[in-house]
Amino acid sequence: MNSRLRIASAFAQTLWTSRAGRSRTAFKHWQSLQLQRWLNHSLPAVNFYEVAARRLEMLPIIDKAVVMADFAAFNRGRISAEDGWRAFETTGQIGEVSIGASTGTSGNRALYAVDACDKDRWLGTILAKAVPRFLLDPEKVAVILPQNSALYDGANRSRLLRLMFFDLNEGIEAWLDDLERFAPTTIVAPPRVLRHLAEHAERLQPRRIFAGGETLDPFDRTIIETRFGKRLGQIYMATEGLFAVSCSHGALHLAEDANFFEFEAVEGGLVSPCVTCIRRQFQIMARYRMNDLMRLSKSPCACGSPLRVVNEIVGRLDDAFAFDRADNMRLLVTPDVMRNAVLGADRSITDFRILREGAEQVALVLEPKLAVQGAKAARDALTDVFSQRGLSPTIILRQEAMEFAAHRKLRRVENRLPPEDGR
Repeated sequence: MNSRLRIASAFAQTLWTSRAGRSRTAFKHWQSLQLQRWLNHSLPAVNFYEVAARRLEMLPIIDKAVVMADFAAFNRGRISAEDGWRAFETTGQIGEVSIGASTGTSGNRALYAVDACDKDRWLGTILAKAVPRFLLDPEKVAVILPQNSALYDGANRSRLLRLMFFDLNEGIEAWLDDLERFAPTTIVAPPRVLRHLAEHAERLQPRRIFAGGETLDPFDRTIIETRFGKRLGQIYMATEGLFAVSCSHGALHLAEDANFFEFEAVEGGLVSPCVTCIRRQFQIMARYRMNDLMRLSKSPCACGSPLRVVNEIVGRLDDAFAFDRADNMRLLVTPDVMRNAVLGADRSITDFRILREGAEQVALVLEPKLAVQGAKAARDALTDVFSQRGLSPTIILRQEAMEFAAHRKLRRVENRLPPEDGR
């Protein structure tokens, strides 16, 4: 099968399997068959597994450290981490295999390897989820991220689709004029960048906007949607794959047609996913523990899709604050609880940082323009979050300008302690 046929096949399969009106029961039956086929035929192709698994739960749960400790054991090309990093820093290729890496938000960076088949399947899948009408309404897509990816390479093969990448590492001012001249119909960018464009780029008039790569906070959403007059969608994607895309109704649907999700319960009704990527064939990812926290919906979407809905991606598990209470109970305070407390304290708060800077010290950073009573209300609200749990860390209030760093992911709630101290 040639490249265009693979893209078209993935595009059609994605639309068909997640079509409106398909029952959840029928979808789960189809997904179960796809998972078992993948376990039987794709899993044994790499050294880490070697033999097929009768059931997914027979496999160990893995994470980034396990994969990077023996990268060659997880890909069909037996490409080592050393060779992968060498390729990433030079051509980005080993033969016909593309090598990429994560941005390293949570610490150490991770490699990924994709062959032409996986790239085509990925492209067909994301086109079907994000711009399904591009065959009828030609699209110009602007992808604004701190790092380019070989996954985008195939997007410009059709005259109905043009994709242009804009590098955040160069600074927005370096390419803003080019972006406005490109006049994208769809923009994909981190929330802080979309907000910056909403406040400074008057000529942009996209049909669709997607936030990705960072936690989306409510006040950013309001500013972005008000300026562009469009519903803000989300694309949840990581080194490990494409995990969720918003539908036309604005609901964030898990990409269960390409992945099988297991969920580990965390505090406050949140879950952290383990992902098995059933469409990836070159680098095998089975029961890969992610470091994200999300809140799942209990209700189906009005769009009629059988794919499960995520109400909110609330942040990273790394950025939850763990404290040892006086009764020796270890408590986890998740980012959403702290974020909601600060935002609920005063409507004029439009930016903030909550930083774990010591074992018993938390800094609350607010904008200088915020009135004294608003700052005090925010500090009191954050103090209440901890005191209600029997905790009493010192809350340091600072009002200072918060730098807009286009090249660095924004983490408004951040645990700055080493893992052994802060988890």
